[in-house]
Amino acid sequence: MVRRFGPKAEGWLAEAPLVAERLAARWGLVLGELFESGASSVVMRCQWSDGTPAVLKLSPDRTLLTKQVEMLRVFAPSGRVPAVLAIDAAVGAMVLEEILPGTEAEDLPDAALPRQWGELLAALHAVAPPTDWPWDLRGRLDEAFIRIGRRLTEPAIGARIDQTTWQRALRRCATLLDTQTRLVLLHGDLHLANVLDGGPSRGLVAIDPKACIGDPCFDAVDYVVAGAGHEGVEARCQRVATACGLDGDRLYSWSQVIAPMFVIAHLTHGGPEPVIDELLALAS
Repeated sequence: MVRRFGPKAEGWLAEAPLVAERLAARWGLVLGELFESGASSVVMRCQWSDGTPAVLKLSPDRTLLTKQVEMLRVFAPSGRVPAVLAIDAAVGAMVLEEILPGTEAEDLPDAALPRQWGELLAALHAVAPPTDWPWDLRGRLDEAFIRIGRRLTEPAIGARIDQTTWQRALRRCATLLDTQTRLVLLHGDLHLANVLDGGPSRGLVAIDPKACIGDPCFDAVDYVVAGAGHEGVEARCQRVATACGLDGDRLYSWSQVIAPMFVIAHLTHGGPEPVIDELLALAS
């Protein structure tokens, strides 16, 4: 959070427990344990006033949190996102239903996951975009390339990813954006940690959407690139494209676009060298 918001995040974090207690008293919540911290929010398990398992999410980025609520409500008809139980935009807080059992997609049985991912995408992409929805995939990626691209100046990052690789990814991205045909309302950030097991009756559930309009392949690309170090990106791409009814060539091209971003994530968190090498080869 300090990397994202700067030193002011430390002061905000120090106040977060008191904010949570005040909200619990107002909404009748019973607070539980913290989830693993994220880059933009603090999330803790809680119980809603009627006993419903829930989570309380606090963020110093009130605009982002309000936008997330709007996006969750747009996808609500799909049944594949958590329900919003309460919101205080001024404080930067919301309460969501807890998804149970809540196992992250990365820890689910591999054999069935492509089919489940296809079912998730079908449900999400069946939601009609609201009229004049203000966010599209081009804007989403423009922001991501600018924000993540700043990290190329860090010695550990710049030593592995040069401007040639980064500019190649930008050109590939522009080509894919310019040749979009079918446009759907995308989740926009559908990596494996943002997909949870909602149980047999519900299937996979997506959290933390960055909803934007664009190529349906984009909502499968993080899952495909996560195949590095497992069966390999190309093999996973074929499995996922078939299961999700997507254009395999476009999906593979999208994987080449975001591979450098995955490299930066692995370098940041000490990822395995063989995986980094595979991703760099994918980006070449």
